[in-house]
Amino acid sequence: MLTPAITSQASITAIGSFVPERRLTNDDLSAMVDTNNEWIVRRTGIRERRIASPGEFASHLAIGAVRDLLDRYPLDSGSIDGIIVATTTPDSPFPSVASRVQEAFGMNGCLAFDMNSACAGFVSALQTANGLVLTGAYRRILVIGVETLSRITDYTDRSTCILFGDGAGAVLVEHAAQGAFLASDADTIGAGGPLVYASGLSDEWNGQPLAGEGKIVQNGREVYKWAVTQVPLAVRRMLEAAGADMEELDWFVPHSANMRMVEAMCERMDLPLSRALTSMEWFGNTSAASIPLALDLAVREGKLQAGNLVALYGFGSGLSQSGLLLRWTIQSKTGR
Repeated sequence: MLTPAITSQASITAIGSFVPERRLTNDDLSAMVDTNNEWIVRRTGIRERRIASPGEFASHLAIGAVRDLLDRYPLDSGSIDGIIVATTTPDSPFPSVASRVQEAFGMNGCLAFDMNSACAGFVSALQTANGLVLTGAYRRILVIGVETLSRITDYTDRSTCILFGDGAGAVLVEHAAQGAFLASDADTIGAGGPLVYASGLSDEWNGQPLAGEGKIVQNGREVYKWAVTQVPLAVRRMLEAAGADMEELDWFVPHSANMRMVEAMCERMDLPLSRALTSMEWFGNTSAASIPLALDLAVREGKLQAGNLVALYGFGSGLSQSGLLLRWTIQSKTGR
């Protein structure tokens, strides 16, 4: 469902990220399955990914991203009154990763919950945070995208094991005199659920058996066709709702699933690939973490500047998609 242009009173004012130390390169994978660096780069644009250590879980990565944010921006952590974590790979079904973040920083009187919308999760969490701030009940909400997809990756399946990595990114959404959230978009096609999934307590979908035994299973060809068709249409809808056009868009930040998908989307939008921000080259497909990682890379490199018009778009399992058009409001690489 598309919303009309929004006169929001919230903006993103801080950002941080964290990835595990261990690197899994394409050459490492070539020793595990029948593949090679050239083939992986040509098909996906991925060169390496980060992998959580045996004792490192989603909460550790999320806490690392929040600590990075707090180190870089002058902010009293006690003033944060909400935490939303987007993840498909929490430490445990409950308690939430968000509650572990709350404990780590002693954020008292704080709403804290996890949400699962797979690769669309971070943008869906931003939409949720914006709505909560608009109610006036909350003023500062941490939105975190974090995944430890290595935990559910089948490293004998060369079609999926070359893709996924672990990481976390966090932003602060807070009340502002002038809002930065301009338009949003969302859609779900539940019938497409079997195209990308990991089975759990149930191993069937509407009576059809699911494979994989809890590992990621993906029909890459069909997901590709769906995404490269739907995302460009949705970005154009958001721009139209906000009274803007493609020429005014400074940055397109899609879920970093696969560079070939991003190239196809940009081509369909007549948008130069140089105006797309991604994170898959060195971090792989990190699902809910891929967009905040791409944003923080661009902030650190000085690409993303205050005032830029930015389209975020997440898409994946569900089949769910979620987009936001916003005006970037962080002032510099290191602080406000």
